[in-house]
Amino acid sequence: MAAAWIPALCFGVCLLLLLLLPVSASSQGAVPIAITCLTRGLDIRKEKADVLCPGGCSLEEFSVFGNVVYASVSSICGAAIHRGVISTSGGPVRIYSLPGRENYSSVEANGIQSQMLSRWSASFTVTEGKSAAQEVTGQAVSTARPSTGKRQKKTPDKKAGNKDCKADIAFMIDGSFNIGQRRFNLQKNFIGKVALMLGIGTEGPHVGVVQASEHPKIEFYLKNFTSAKDVLLAIKEVGFRGGNSNTGKALKYTAEKFFTPETGMRKGLPKVVVVFIDGWPSDEVEEAGIVAREFGVNVFVVSVNKPIPEELGMVKDVAFIDKMVCRNTDFFTYHMPNWFSTTKYVKPLVQKLCTHEQMLCSKTCYNSVNIAFLIDGSSSVGESNFQLELQFAANIVKMFEVSDIGAKIAAVQFTYDQRIEFNFNDYNVKENILEVISNIRYMSGGTATGEAIAFTMRSVFGPVRDSPNKNFLVVVTDGQSYDDVLGPAAAAQDAAK
Repeated sequence: MAAAWIPALCFGVCLLLLLLLPVSASSQGAVPIAITCLTRGLDIRKEKADVLCPGGCSLEEFSVFGNVVYASVSSICGAAIHRGVISTSGGPVRIYSLPGRENYSSVEANGIQSQMLSRWSASFTVTEGKSAAQEVTGQAVSTARPSTGKRQKKTPDKKAGNKDCKADIAFMIDGSFNIGQRRFNLQKNFIGKVALMLGIGTEGPHVGVVQASEHPKIEFYLKNFTSAKDVLLAIKEVGFRGGNSNTGKALKYTAEKFFTPETGMRKGLPKVVVVFIDGWPSDEVEEAGIVAREFGVNVFVVSVNKPIPEELGMVKDVAFIDKMVCRNTDFFTYHMPNWFSTTKYVKPLVQKLCTHEQMLCSKTCYNSVNIAFLIDGSSSVGESNFQLELQFAANIVKMFEVSDIGAKIAAVQFTYDQRIEFNFNDYNVKENILEVISNIRYMSGGTATGEAIAFTMRSVFGPVRDSPNKNFLVVVTDGQSYDDVLGPAAAAQDAAK
């Protein structure tokens, strides 16, 4: 028996019904999957798959981490070009899923500079795809250039912006006497270049600016400008304030006041503060870092002109960067030696800001959810299919970042009765949850799905009603219920509105 999805409408609480139904042989053909330049390894959830990369991708579009073995957050087509499997004209590629690694090396090959990554939960490698796999959904797909010899240019919707980098970003600029007027203007120029490359738009990144000096000042909010041109003009108009570099005070203020629905924050998107520090903060930053994490804000620190040994006595806390960032990894820190010749630093910073899978302190799809599995343990399922249900739930859990600040998982087994196997706050380590799921005992009995949905909403989601996470109820069942399902499902959706 194989699993087939039954789609359900989602209104806050999403009910995903999975029926264990046979899949016809015709649906299992090895037809290559047409992907885009930006499709990542983690988007292809198969152990082995044939894909077809388009032609004309710009090398600047690719984010690639590793060499030969690539982190699953990498672009598939970028990795294929990097390894020499295909050229920029595209072509068939076979992708193989691999376990995660502790280290991914940085290597330049075929015009692509891959990036180093300290750790990622899954990997993949690529080989040349089948040459016969040139058709997708029954239609021939050509990756060759047009006969005119000119490369087809994409015509992106500039107003919509870069939809693959949807985030709400606050640039916290240094406006203290440490930086001075001249370097302050250079700082603004650099931020303008970053804003331009981000691809700001209605459906892309939104940015605002906060100036850190004696007292923090929000120069403009997320909602004020949704085009790169307007943002650049607004940055140009920001005036130098001077005073001490009270970075901690400004960060705490930004975390508490900047990201609100009234100021343009969008629900479910990463919240990011990019802190620019020229020298060192004049105040304590540890409390501000804690507040930012509590508000689900990722903090990136871009440091310029680090304190020289003679100045270290004036620094309140030498480890101030580690106490500000979301997590103490190289991903959240970025150093530039000075404000001159900064163009080469723009792209690497933008790539970090658009790598949302690593923003574990923000509220994203990977870590801002409460997922409850409602698992059918009725007699009609049978022991073997019950194990398939458990494996299905475990595979979903593996895709999320489970932690005390991340995704929460719960499980309920039902027949005519209901049994809470574990609740949202029982476990916050993914490995522990996977172990508990594998050891769930099969109940056997009748099938009362509607009553089970009502029970789960009341007993499992009720205690986390005020949680900022999005709620999902995944119902795994083998068929028809003996009671009404539509009523409890509609009530669950209404409760979340």
